[in-house]
Amino acid sequence: MTFENLTTDPFLKKALAEMGITEPTPIQERTIPLIQEGKDVIGQSSTGSGKTIAFALPIIEKLKTSEGLQTIILVPTRELCEQVAEEFKKLVRYKQMNVLKVYGGVSLEGQIRNVPKAHIVVGTPGRVCDLLERRALRLDTIKILVLDEADRMLDMGFLPDVERILKMTPNKRQTLMFSATMPKEIQHIAHRHMHQPQLIKTKEYVEKELLKQYYYDVPIRDRFHLLAHLLKQETAEYAIVFCGTRKSVDLVAYNLNKNDILARAIHGGLTQSRRKQVMESFHSKKTTILVASDIAARGLDIKMLSHVYNFDVPKTAKEYIHRIGRTARAGEEGIAVTLVSEKDYDNFRRVMEDRSLKIEKLPLPKFEILRFEAFMPRKFVGNYRPQAFRQRRQFDRPPHRQRYRR
Repeated sequence: MTFENLTTDPFLKKALAEMGITEPTPIQERTIPLIQEGKDVIGQSSTGSGKTIAFALPIIEKLKTSEGLQTIILVPTRELCEQVAEEFKKLVRYKQMNVLKVYGGVSLEGQIRNVPKAHIVVGTPGRVCDLLERRALRLDTIKILVLDEADRMLDMGFLPDVERILKMTPNKRQTLMFSATMPKEIQHIAHRHMHQPQLIKTKEYVEKELLKQYYYDVPIRDRFHLLAHLLKQETAEYAIVFCGTRKSVDLVAYNLNKNDILARAIHGGLTQSRRKQVMESFHSKKTTILVASDIAARGLDIKMLSHVYNFDVPKTAKEYIHRIGRTARAGEEGIAVTLVSEKDYDNFRRVMEDRSLKIEKLPLPKFEILRFEAFMPRKFVGNYRPQAFRQRRQFDRPPHRQRYRR
């Protein structure tokens, strides 16, 4: 099947051709006809399976340019909000439709001014609730509501906001939900707020036979030096290094750059403009190594990612699978490497309780001991977290002088 069979809209066909999209993915092929028929749909698929176009194309077909706001898409993170909104904008480039993205970290007033002109709103639950509280946004005209990456919204504590938003939309709307997993809380939302939903489950998008998983048992004092050695040895098109905390993200990125390994950091403490700048640099290949926290990495659509490094071991097998699931897609090989130090033994033991995971232990290679600075200069910390004065003082002052002024 091709998109010639899935849509009759010539403007959408032209937009898809310009995007280089000709053949639908399994989730697109199975869900688009159901959404076109007006049915509620639950799509169970992983990130990178093409689900955005799976719901965007039939939604755009149904919208009327003569009417106002008709669709709202809820997403868990700012990055995913940007990505979904950009996909919609590419598809409606030849149609008179306005797409508005609303999320925290940027001016609320600018978003309020653009609400009356919007046909489609893509937003995070928290910012949508802010607009509702200010009465700047009304949802009584909504015809289609989408919950994208619903399980991640659950993980991030957004379900109360989602429930509130759902209650403020018309009962006769069409509801679409996309989620990689279906925990009980997500099933509860589907039961309460969807009408006879059709469940479409596609196979795992990660090619397990093409994903190689390794781990090194390395002393904590040598972790960074081993990571730097591996990054220098591998010719990765794109690589992502996962760290457990914001401070660890900043320290690893800073020291990689100090040792002539170009890397960029992304975590929840960055301003939205800084996060956007980092991702633009990454997608344009000015930077090929991204150092990220779990929260910041959620929703990042990074295609052709060849390597995933776990600098800090995740606490559960589920988190581990989410991390490594960003590579080995669409027939491409991928490598996941975990650095296990003495502080990570308990976490790694929990990860290995999942018997489906086959992680091979590798012997430690010989590597150079590099310079590692445990405290970053004021300028670096300020660039990443301009508002975090407490962290600046903590990094800059010696331990016996880490006192905070009132």
